[in-house]
Amino acid sequence: MTRVLLVPGRNEPLPGHWQEWLRGRDPQRRRVRHARRGRYVTVDRLAALAAAIDESAEPTVLVAHSAGCLTVALWARGGPGPVRGALLVAPPDLAEPWTDGESSMPALPAGRLPFPAILAASRTDPVMAYERAAHHAERWGAELVDLGDVGHMTTADGYGPWPLAEELIARLAAP
Repeated sequence: MTRVLLVPGRNEPLPGHWQEWLRGRDPQRRRVRHARRGRYVTVDRLAALAAAIDESAEPTVLVAHSAGCLTVALWARGGPGPVRGALLVAPPDLAEPWTDGESSMPALPAGRLPFPAILAASRTDPVMAYERAAHHAERWGAELVDLGDVGHMTTADGYGPWPLAEELIARLAAP
């Protein structure tokens, strides 16, 4: 069996968010919790993800949104652990005011990820241009999925239920 860990963005997802929809479809899926809502404190995010991954040796698929993509990419520099793959949705070009106020925002890592990845990007994401997302997909060795005109894939953009996510997770979970 493959477990699924949901890695949220800057804030925990709203009740109608697609990550919450995924969690509601399978009670075994759990969200990685972080301590400081609204602020990205790199060390806290990496510690929370590492702790969630370390809870089990079971193969894991990470499903990250927005700043959660940064967390996954930074964590991956230390090796794959039991991670089978990652679905990275709408990664951001991060800048102030997302920092913790005590340190600068880390750049998105440039190296190939140590596990298979799918990067799903929007053509109308106000947080990262599609061409930049394609560039990061190539650098990370990730398959690029063009989501079309879906904004930043938030509840305000209409996501909610997102059946394609289930298909992409299934592909990553396959041995």
